[in-house]
Amino acid sequence: MTQVRDLTDDDEMALARKATHFLTSFRWCAAVKESFLAFDCGNMLGVFLFRIEPRLLGVDETLWVVVGDVPPAFLVCDDAPDWYCALKCYVREMRKWTDAVRLGAGLDGIIPVNVSPTLEHADMLSSRLDFIQDHFIDDKPFPDDGDV
Repeated sequence: MTQVRDLTDDDEMALARKATHFLTSFRWCAAVKESFLAFDCGNMLGVFLFRIEPRLLGVDETLWVVVGDVPPAFLVCDDAPDWYCALKCYVREMRKWTDAVRLGAGLDGIIPVNVSPTLEHADMLSSRLDFIQDHFIDDKPFPDDGDV
């Protein structure tokens, strides 16, 4: 992992700003103590590890944040000791949202997503989740340019 303060790539720095802004927008986050880029794919996807100063009791001090061309989300580290597991948790939790939207079910207890719960948004997110699952979790090869 690379400390965010040591990043030099423009795309990585933009993702880091996005992740930091997302996390510090919550009133329970008083400050960021440390932040690390754990994984990225250009400006499309970034997985960051944050150590924060919580403002409220019971808030985890270490959190994963996923940002990019997907809805941002924070995840606790209990089930995610590394970026790979954090990304798997992100996909699993976001699929709960897409499934609930498609079924017309309530979203109570489901990870918040920063778009309206429409079938169009569920389909768009599902497509991105499929891509993440295929190429960053299941490690399927990307098609060659000639195959597209």
